[in-house]
Amino acid sequence: MEFEGFVIHHSACEQETRVGFDFTVHSDGSVTSSPMLLHQKLIHICLEGNFNRRYELMSLEQKTQLFTASKIIMELSRLHDISPLYLFPHAESCPGAAFPWNALVIYPVDGYH
Repeated sequence: MEFEGFVIHHSACEQETRVGFDFTVHSDGSVTSSPMLLHQKLIHICLEGNFNRRYELMSLEQKTQLFTASKIIMELSRLHDISPLYLFPHAESCPGAAFPWNALVIYPVDGYH
């Protein structure tokens, strides 16, 4: 199956979401994954909590969630030959205009965050 990228959600989304998430990164740092990838073109990752804020204003737990999500993205990028830079928001308000996209990206060239 060819994937085109990743859709990022957060659980504080005001829009009703009827899609299942392929991965959920919980506030305690644990990760839940679906038994198989649920969507044909995009992999859906949900961060538990409200991530519509600048990185500097996030708690340590939220920063850890972002790092965990970035590691999931890198591993899936390798497995499915997808650029880890193809990240898409679920909606305009999810994960929000203030979401720190740069904190989510690990650059594949040097592996540094």
